[in-house]
Amino acid sequence: MSAPLSEKSRRVPAVSGNPSNGGLVGAKLRALRKRRGMTLQAVACAAGVSVGHLSQLERDITSPAVKTLHDISVALGVSISWFFEEADDESVESKYVVRQNERRRIHFADGIDDYQLNSRSVAQLGLLYCVFEPGASSGREAYTHVGEEAGYVMSGTLELWIDEEPTTLRPGDSFSFPSECRHRYANPGTEPAVVIWAMTPPSY
Repeated sequence: MSAPLSEKSRRVPAVSGNPSNGGLVGAKLRALRKRRGMTLQAVACAAGVSVGHLSQLERDITSPAVKTLHDISVALGVSISWFFEEADDESVESKYVVRQNERRRIHFADGIDDYQLNSRSVAQLGLLYCVFEPGASSGREAYTHVGEEAGYVMSGTLELWIDEEPTTLRPGDSFSFPSECRHRYANPGTEPAVVIWAMTPPSY
C-alpha cells in the first residue's frame, strides 16, 4: 500500500481525465471477453492470472497492475490503449484536440494513473500523462512488447529498470529505449511523480 498523500501532494494530479469512467476498465474488459467468445478460465489461463482475480477486475472490485492488463490485453488481441474510454463527440475538435478536462484515464493498482494525451486521429503513437503515487510501481516483474518509448520527468522521482539495470530519473531528465528491452518502473520518492510518456505503437 502507498503512504497517504500529503495535502500538497494531492494537488499534483489535478489534471483529472474524464470523471464519468473513473479510470475503471471492468465493463469494457467483460464486454470484450464475451465478444471474443472466451470464458473467464480461458482468458485467465492465457494471461497467467487466476480466475478469481480476473472476475474481480471485470467487476471493478480491484484495479489491474500494468503488467496484468498488458497480459490480459495480449490474451484478448488488443493493446492497453484499447481500454481508454472512447469519446462520443464526433466533432472535428474532438478528433484532433484533447482538452485537459476531457482526458481519458486508466487507473492501475499500486497507485498509477495514466491519462491519454493523444487524440483519436492517431493510431501509431501513444502519448500519456502519468501520475505515480509514492511507492507506486508497475510490479516486480519486468515485461516487453513491440515498439519504442520515451519520457520526460516533470516532477518527483522515477526509478526505471531496463534489462534489470536500474537508473533514477529526476525533474528535467528524459529517457528512451526499445520496448523489446525488459522494463519496469516505480516511484521511490515521498511525493507523486509526473511523467510525460510516449510510445509507438501504443501497445504497452
